[in-house]
Amino acid sequence: MDFRHSWILATVVASCLSGCWTDELDGDSHKKSADNDPIPPAEVNHAPTISGAPTPTIVAGEFYEFIPDAADADGDVLEFSIARKPSWANFNKSTGRLSGTPQDGDVGNFTNIEISVSDGQETEQLAAFNITVDAIALGAATLSWYPPTQNIDGSQLTNLAGYRIYYGRDPNVLGRTVVIDNPGLSSYVIENLATGQWHFVMTSVNLDGVESRRTAAVSKTIT
Repeated sequence: MDFRHSWILATVVASCLSGCWTDELDGDSHKKSADNDPIPPAEVNHAPTISGAPTPTIVAGEFYEFIPDAADADGDVLEFSIARKPSWANFNKSTGRLSGTPQDGDVGNFTNIEISVSDGQETEQLAAFNITVDAIALGAATLSWYPPTQNIDGSQLTNLAGYRIYYGRDPNVLGRTVVIDNPGLSSYVIENLATGQWHFVMTSVNLDGVESRRTAAVSKTIT
């Protein structure tokens, strides 16, 4: 009997068994390692935000505009929608801009208007609001003032550029604005005021565009 051949055969068999056993162990090791890999957390979507205070009243023939403030923490593209849009107004789905000029035939109340914003997954809604379109009126209010001479810090005011008048029928929402670019004026007549109580405040503006604090409110009742 050839012992040499038997020894070689035994060596080959042992090598094969050793290799197969090692591969099997390696395979089990990789499998167990894969099983133990942590599962990545699911992405969390943040709902968009929307805010703003639409002007509640407008006179027929005046231009109306409201653009809500909206943002999304994830940077998603936002799309706006509106419910019960006034017939005289246009709406932009990309910006949420509501705008238009009502005419005499549009006088009345437009109620429960809702503007919403969506990031494709979640939707948020601005509080419902109303718009009242008043008929063209003959009421007027004359505002008079003394031009300011000092800055808030007490230094002399040398760069006055003009004034701004804010007014409306709701003292908390003075949605109408008059821009006066003549610093030499000391009075101004606001016309086309409908019946009711109106509230007014003023600010002064310098050449750098810096606006002062608002004055105390004054009011007038139009009958």
